[in-house]
Amino acid sequence: MLSKPLMLALRFARRLGVRVVLMAGLAVLAALFAPTLEGFIPEKLEDRFGVDAVLPILSILASSLLTVTTFSLGVMVSAFQSAASQGTPRAYRVLMQDGTTQTVLATFVSGFLFSLTALVMFNAGFYGEAAAVVVFGLTIVTIVLIVVAILRWIDLLSHLGSMDHTLWQAEVAAQGSLKSYGRAPNLGANRLADMTAPPPGASPVTAKQSAYIQYIDLARLNDLLTERGAALWLSAAPGKFVLRGQPLGYVSAATGDLADRVAEHVTLGRERTMEQDARFGLVVLSEIACRALSPGVNDPGTAIDVVHRLKKLLWEHAQDSVTPSGEDPDDPLLYPRIHLPATTAADLLEDAYCVLIRDAAGRIEVIGEVLRALDDLTAAPGPLADAARQQQAYARDHALAAIDNVTDLAQLDRLAPREAS
Repeated sequence: MLSKPLMLALRFARRLGVRVVLMAGLAVLAALFAPTLEGFIPEKLEDRFGVDAVLPILSILASSLLTVTTFSLGVMVSAFQSAASQGTPRAYRVLMQDGTTQTVLATFVSGFLFSLTALVMFNAGFYGEAAAVVVFGLTIVTIVLIVVAILRWIDLLSHLGSMDHTLWQAEVAAQGSLKSYGRAPNLGANRLADMTAPPPGASPVTAKQSAYIQYIDLARLNDLLTERGAALWLSAAPGKFVLRGQPLGYVSAATGDLADRVAEHVTLGRERTMEQDARFGLVVLSEIACRALSPGVNDPGTAIDVVHRLKKLLWEHAQDSVTPSGEDPDDPLLYPRIHLPATTAADLLEDAYCVLIRDAAGRIEVIGEVLRALDDLTAAPGPLADAARQQQAYARDHALAAIDNVTDLAQLDRLAPREAS
């Protein structure tokens, strides 16, 4: 389990501007420190790769890369906005973390700043003939990186902003979140049933702002509670929206500033994230399917594609969450002093299919695939099977209420016989 500072650092590192600034800074440093390598340059190379050889190349790079960067950034923003409008606004945040796009744009910006800095240094007389050889070598390396970036960019542009690319990115993000949750069920804490009342003698831990719970630093929380001889009952799991002053949970033996220190280990933010929220990725995919069924889009094929992707994610999550014998393993209790609301198989199926079932109830081609998917999931190991049967009955009831055509009703009865409901 990542600590809160490391999680925030990784989240910060995934931002586009960070990678651009980092690579641009390295490029500028390379240009500034080129003269320090003058003593290692043989004299015979100075005539061949001197100032006259490198200045024209730097001028071409400086004049062209700024245009390329501006154009590429415009393409990226337009493609991501198009994907968000066709799918869901939540997909935009997933697409903005695409590593290939960030690396390509960072390469273009760093190449521009390197060439511009080198030109300034030449005009200021900072470089001699030996330093020009070093700059020439660095320029060749820059050109190679730019060529590789352009090839990657061309390949990415062939599907950037397309629905297939958006679905793939959302699926990968959801898969990573589910795998993390599967490795430590209930995030390694004790399972907490529905808490209707705080434990006797416990003090509330209140939210400092109205926001989503994004991350809980369970490891440091458990250490703090062990040090104080206390226990924590969290009433809200990652992904839940809490109001300022609303209890996040209750802590026993809350002496001194313990409640405030507990609250410091809970990260709140304006948006849901996937670090610990295994349900959010399924919600994003489900929203894309529902948008595809809207009258303005009318794309049942995309909705069917999402049904299959959700089935794959849930099936693999169920497979990863059981022992080789097919039984549910005991949750690895990593943080015994913390109690956390559990995310159940029924919760995952509800996020994946409930809204889609209601939107697709009258379309036999989509609701039929949903019923087939749920039927397949009834063979999954663990509690997912029972949850899938309940969801299957729910889907059938909605379809019966929405479909009037006799032929469609007959097909529905073949997919989900009445006795199955």
